[in-house]
Amino acid sequence: MIYIGYYFKVQPLEPAVEILIAELGYVGFDSFVETEEGVSAYILKEEWRENILDDIQILKSDEFEISYHFEDIEQVNWNEEWERNFSPIIVDDLCAIRAPFHEKFDTKYDIVIEPKMSFGTGHHETTHMMIQYVLKNEFEGKSVLDMGCGTGVLAILAEMRGATHLDAIDIDNWCYINSLENVERNNCSHINVYEGDANMLANRSYDVIIANINRNILLNDIKTYVASLNENGTLLLSGFYREDIPSIEAECNKHMLKLVETLEKNHWVALKFIN
Repeated sequence: MIYIGYYFKVQPLEPAVEILIAELGYVGFDSFVETEEGVSAYILKEEWRENILDDIQILKSDEFEISYHFEDIEQVNWNEEWERNFSPIIVDDLCAIRAPFHEKFDTKYDIVIEPKMSFGTGHHETTHMMIQYVLKNEFEGKSVLDMGCGTGVLAILAEMRGATHLDAIDIDNWCYINSLENVERNNCSHINVYEGDANMLANRSYDVIIANINRNILLNDIKTYVASLNENGTLLLSGFYREDIPSIEAECNKHMLKLVETLEKNHWVALKFIN
């Protein structure tokens, strides 16, 4: 596979790098490596187009200085890239997320993730906040959907927290394969991993639905999530900014969901709704 690599220099780094990664992900870039100067982003050449950066709003912002160059890449050793750049994290002193080559931490929950090109290592604000939600909410005996599962980290933690039936779904083939690998790596026995989108939810129902996806997909699919949410169920959403809250909340309210909690980290937010 031939990739095109974009190499961005960003000043100041925060929160620009996180915003840039999110916006690049929306237009088709599928892997990222944060660097001391900014971020390297990669996209399959067959998915690339000349105007691919036209909709990247942060590049037009006066708040940040962002420069870049790009080039064709014949092959990338993704494991080597991640091993060089992926550092472990600990969330709320309860959950460690690390790669196989890191030493084990003395935390209640220890998750081993080899992320490769999948989204969901816990480093991004949205994943970090969703991990916090999974840590603070009740999952014992619950049925759970992890929609847009990326690495499968949220489903894995939900099983560790006592969930007994879990579906993890992602439209991206690489994420699907990576989630299967990580589910096996963490000795999970209650997680079913599927490749697909919200159309797979017909005739399925859950006590808790977790969706860490971009704003536009959420607005389109919330009605589908609600149809699959059991009575007294919980919907956890992230993948968008503070200014997106009114539109997300309005769509949820249309389907009789009530916003009960908001988390925020560097302009990103995560919302908890109940029915």
